[in-house]
Amino acid sequence: MDCNRLHVAIIMDGNGRWALRRGRPRAAGHRAGLRTLRAIVEAAPELGISTLTLFAFSSDNWKRPEAEVNALMSLMRGYLRREAARFIESGARLVVIGRLDRLPHGMQEAIGELERASKNGRRLKVRIAVDYSSRDVIARAASLAAGTHPVGRDDLARYVTASASGEDNGSPSDAEVDLLIRTGGEKRLSDFMLWESAYAELIFSDLMWPDFRSEHLRAALAEFHRRARRFGGLEDPATQQPHLSGGAR
Repeated sequence: MDCNRLHVAIIMDGNGRWALRRGRPRAAGHRAGLRTLRAIVEAAPELGISTLTLFAFSSDNWKRPEAEVNALMSLMRGYLRREAARFIESGARLVVIGRLDRLPHGMQEAIGELERASKNGRRLKVRIAVDYSSRDVIARAASLAAGTHPVGRDDLARYVTASASGEDNGSPSDAEVDLLIRTGGEKRLSDFMLWESAYAELIFSDLMWPDFRSEHLRAALAEFHRRARRFGGLEDPATQQPHLSGGAR
């Protein structure tokens, strides 16, 4: 693993609860969450992150009240348009994964514009998951693979990568998640990056997403680097360090 090319995925949870605890509408929490998003995107390259995947809107989130869904879509559309110049200047590239076909037309336009404008960015790939379900992605990958020669794990990984983003040139190895962080105190993956996180290190933070700062990301990465990643094998005895907790990873 190249420690300077990490793929970090974040479930940005807790916006609504953050706002309600302050006696404010849930939309205020989502606005605060976008400010955190900007700060984390800016900090990521300096911390050795080359790919940052952010869970913005689950396919199951359509079940939320229509007013909240509409507010979320409006906020995300505004974010994409406001951040276009910043993305390009910083060398970041945007890729949106998930089902774009069910998004409002204005949202689809904003995504397409920023994806095209930032396509040459090499410093950081920012993947935002919108209307995303990992199980749906895997099901689509299986459909793509149906009827072909016997499909191995690497073959299916390529289909999963293509099904998630609509790109057929994505590298499955680049899509593999090194570290997955969830804020908001919950301890579940919620149908996010299930295939790509098979060997990811997991960190669950009690902080609500609007309270998450670059120093918290730095601390999570420090914890990540203290862990031994064996991918089912054994550590080199010469480099093995004592661990407080057991269990094969």
